[in-house]
Amino acid sequence: MVADLVSRVVGGAFLATAGWGLGGYITDTWAPERYVLWVFGLAISGGFIGLISTPFILGRLSRSIAERTRAIPTSRMLSGVVGVTIGLLVALLFSILLWRIPGWPGTTFPIALSLLLAYLGGMIMFSPSRDLFQKFVPEHSSHSRNGGGPKIPNNQAGIMLIDTSAIIDGRIASVSQTGFLQGTLVIPRFVLNELRHVADSGDSVRRARGRRGLEILNQIRMDGKVQTEVLEIDYPRARDVDAKLVGLAKDMGASIVTTDFNLNRVAQIDGITVLNVNELAGSLRPVVIPGEKLRLRIIQEGKEAGQGVGFLEDGTMVVVESGIRYIDSEINVTATRILQTAAGRIIFAQPARD
Repeated sequence: MVADLVSRVVGGAFLATAGWGLGGYITDTWAPERYVLWVFGLAISGGFIGLISTPFILGRLSRSIAERTRAIPTSRMLSGVVGVTIGLLVALLFSILLWRIPGWPGTTFPIALSLLLAYLGGMIMFSPSRDLFQKFVPEHSSHSRNGGGPKIPNNQAGIMLIDTSAIIDGRIASVSQTGFLQGTLVIPRFVLNELRHVADSGDSVRRARGRRGLEILNQIRMDGKVQTEVLEIDYPRARDVDAKLVGLAKDMGASIVTTDFNLNRVAQIDGITVLNVNELAGSLRPVVIPGEKLRLRIIQEGKEAGQGVGFLEDGTMVVVESGIRYIDSEINVTATRILQTAAGRIIFAQPARD
């Protein structure tokens, strides 16, 4: 309430003063006989506009700045301030010479140079590789733990951003129950919004998947095996949720938990650590070596002539040469070679000789 009143008074006084000055300029230049009308009219109008609009303008501006800087480490912001200061100091040295130029260039060039060098200095020093205060400023990123709670450390090892695909997939709940996830699982608000949109879809399949995802999140939170946080942040300029996740992960130094192949590749190109649930599941499948015998049920034909296809209990596909005649039968097969593909592991085998 006090802040709102102060902002109204300051804004009204500022715009009233600006209106007074503008009215004086207008009357001195074009209409000296209407001094009272222009000066007092613009001063009163400016004061009234300031009293009404200042809280809304400042409120939106402050929320926008807070949202954009929420995930930026304090050390990087301090480095950016140092860069701006250095740029202004360099501009001041050049301005001593430029101010001697007669006319408007002597005033315009120093101002333009100051703005340019301040911007360049800030952008250069804002880079993560030039973070001067990273070792001295303890970083904490403020997240809401299920609506409010303690702060969590902003470090690469401790923060995992989860994607909508990994939530809907559901296997992340089983992984969290085992205790293998160490750190804090962060759910950005825009991911929750996308999941809610899927849960409200008119398509019954999408709606079921979205609701299952919400149940999975609640299950992870209730289990308590991994700390969960909801991050109130958005990247309105990003074109989609994947771009927002990549931008947030880069700002926070976090990893991304996903099952999305395209997001996996884009994040890796940007140097972000990706925890792919599909790759984890593939790495945990039993190791089969050439020459090992397996018990298998042939369920369908293969792509090549004479091949039969079956699947192990973990879903690994087994292609059996000359196995087409054993369709709908269980047989013993001998593994001959193993092929690792982007879709998973494929085992090639032949019917075992008794």
